[in-house]
Amino acid sequence: MFSSFAIFDVFHAFIALHILTGTIGLVAFWIPVASKKGSSWHRRAGQIFTVSMLITGITAVGISVCTLIDPVATHPQLTNHAVFSDPALISAIFGWMMLGLAIMTINLTWYGWLCVIHKNDRNAQREWRNLGLQIATFIAATICAYQGYLTGQVLMLGMSFIGWATVATNLYFLYKPNVGRLDWLKEHIKGLVGTGISVYTAFFAFGAVRTFPTLALHPVLWAIPLTVGLVLIIYFQLKISRGSQVLPKSTSATLV
Repeated sequence: MFSSFAIFDVFHAFIALHILTGTIGLVAFWIPVASKKGSSWHRRAGQIFTVSMLITGITAVGISVCTLIDPVATHPQLTNHAVFSDPALISAIFGWMMLGLAIMTINLTWYGWLCVIHKNDRNAQREWRNLGLQIATFIAATICAYQGYLTGQVLMLGMSFIGWATVATNLYFLYKPNVGRLDWLKEHIKGLVGTGISVYTAFFAFGAVRTFPTLALHPVLWAIPLTVGLVLIIYFQLKISRGSQVLPKSTSATLV
């Protein structure tokens, strides 16, 4: 059994790395969005964003697990808070919901990266990690929905629907009988812009916990990144459909 002090130390080690890589991702996200598609800037910044988001997602899983093991030791500042004094609610919001968001972030990042690396080779895209992340995201979203039901947190139910939709659309592309020539590019955009939505959501919502804890549940903080991200996805996918999107150059880039 871990002591409360050990959990606290591990928890804050995860937070330190999470903040570092998350900050890199917050900045790097806009370079591929704004730069010429297929340019060296686009590819290099995209690799930095992808690696930083994978690490950010993994550390968020660690943060969530520490919270689930000992919600009070990891969030002592919430002990006397009017809303979050109940350890069950801390576990639900900062444990299960954050875990669902973390796994979905890893899912979208890996999925979006594979789409550009393997393009129309869906056999390669259907590798075990990508499919495993779909299963993990579905399970995490389902648990999040159940915990939201138990605690009466509608926001958690909304988070679950986004997770289920992510899995459904990813699997639809991976297994649909016929794909368009540029469908891989649309999915690449959906995946990595979706990652941007996740990291900015976490930044606005969970980042406000220590200063203004109740803001973590404020729907506006969740709606802003989602709205901006959806606008970007629709904009770029329309450009692709109209044929005005510059195609990325062929790449064999890896994450190492």
